[in-house]
Amino acid sequence: MPGAKTYVALLRGINVGGKNMLPMKDLVAMFVAAECVDVRSYIQSGNVVFRATAGVASRLPAIITAQTEKRFGHKPPVILRTSEQLDAVYRNNPFLKMGAPEELLHVMFLAHQPAPSAVNALDPDRSPPDTFVVRGQEIYLRLPNGGAKSKLTNAYFDSKLATISTIRNWRTVANLLALMTLNR
Repeated sequence: MPGAKTYVALLRGINVGGKNMLPMKDLVAMFVAAECVDVRSYIQSGNVVFRATAGVASRLPAIITAQTEKRFGHKPPVILRTSEQLDAVYRNNPFLKMGAPEELLHVMFLAHQPAPSAVNALDPDRSPPDTFVVRGQEIYLRLPNGGAKSKLTNAYFDSKLATISTIRNWRTVANLLALMTLNR
């Protein structure tokens, strides 16, 4: 496909705890129907690697959300990143550079760039010993006690930063980047 780039779509809240069920084969079919190629899902939590033109990619979040609502009754936010963007996320993790164990690390992907004033208003002591760093459209998280016990949640960041987010653990980020590299 001329002019196509490799992207990852990150859907929030898919197949978590028996809720918002969405079979990956159906999700892949939605992407194919939306004119994406080389479409592959990764694990069951709403990660799709694909190739598309910028025009197709710009319409995808609305298309996939609408199709999922129509067919499955829920509206997951869809956040896209190019392979170059995900590579930058991977290379710029401040906690990894400090030597933090990978199993403690997560990345929250934001739909929109937050206002600097909103970022500055975040409470760094909201959930000790958890820590976070906001860089562009990502929030890097170090969660020593795991995500389930943290107060650094999607709801907190979405409300404070006026955006929508979805979170992935570091292993998933690394594996998605590897898949995207194969798809270039």
